[in-house]
Amino acid sequence: MRGIQKVETYLESIISQGNIPGAVLRVSYKKQTILNKAVGWKKLYPSRMEMTSDTLFDVASLTKVVATLPVVLKLVDEGLISLTDSIKTYLPDFVNPDVTIQHLLTHTSGLKATKEYSKGDMTYPQVVQDICNNSLEAGAGEKVIYSDLGFILLKEIVETASKTEFFSLIQKEIYSPLGMSETVFKPTMNESRYASTEYSDVTGGYKCGKVHDENAYYFGGISGHAGLFSSAEDLAKYATMIEQNGMAAGKQILKEETVQLSKQLMTNGLGERRGIGWQLKDEDYSPCGKLFSGQSYGHTGFTGTSLWFDPERSLYVILLTNRVHVGRKPDILTVRPKIHSLIVEAISN
Repeated sequence: MRGIQKVETYLESIISQGNIPGAVLRVSYKKQTILNKAVGWKKLYPSRMEMTSDTLFDVASLTKVVATLPVVLKLVDEGLISLTDSIKTYLPDFVNPDVTIQHLLTHTSGLKATKEYSKGDMTYPQVVQDICNNSLEAGAGEKVIYSDLGFILLKEIVETASKTEFFSLIQKEIYSPLGMSETVFKPTMNESRYASTEYSDVTGGYKCGKVHDENAYYFGGISGHAGLFSSAEDLAKYATMIEQNGMAAGKQILKEETVQLSKQLMTNGLGERRGIGWQLKDEDYSPCGKLFSGQSYGHTGFTGTSLWFDPERSLYVILLTNRVHVGRKPDILTVRPKIHSLIVEAISN
């Protein structure tokens, strides 16, 4: 596919300009992998190491849709929870009885975006209590406020409802059936497998195999909002299951109707288009660019990661970068849409 070369050339150009150190880009079109490319460097400091297609990335907020979302949907499938359940059912001290699990998943709970717990001295149970006690910035279902705090609470709800540790349940119900053996919290593989992220005063070096998000690091590396590490290969297994509405390798991992529901617009008129867990394409700006269809959905991660689907084209794109390794530049906001648009142009031609 000749047009794909333009995608590779663009990636190489933004790396040479210093916008990102490196990337792994994997593209599936009509259920065929048409690109699986590693470009640039998995780390620049303190010494360079070349990017490889099996590099493990801190996927940051992709944790929300690759870990927390599927395990919540699994509990819905099994009847252990309902999307309409009040948060107070599981966390009795939560401030507003009208806030439901669906409100947390659609970022319409009214909770603020985040809070810097890593700069305080609260224990993790005290953090959860503090989130429950926080006054809300909007009423339930009134406004989209993208909130890490809501997904921190979702982890607690999952553990309360299932009586099982968060990651153990995800491994059993989602990752093991999909063969996602390299998708973990608190990873232990050789440091050379990881893309380095940002310099940390706490660790006294560039984080490599340690979660970038300050709160998730403070919590011990496991949270509902961040902390997951994965590879393009593993994420492709997950993306194929989502694309096929819960089916993978002849197994129905999640119910078809549940996965389909997650991709539907739930926030009409609330300022940002959101499904259950997923971000939906907006006309004004979208990480997937202007050429993806109106039914597109996906998510991004602060470290420089993203996963986006265009169901009309039977297309999904996994873009993994460690852009924070060279600082918190805004360039990724233009890089992502450009890459996705180049991919659409390539398959269209």
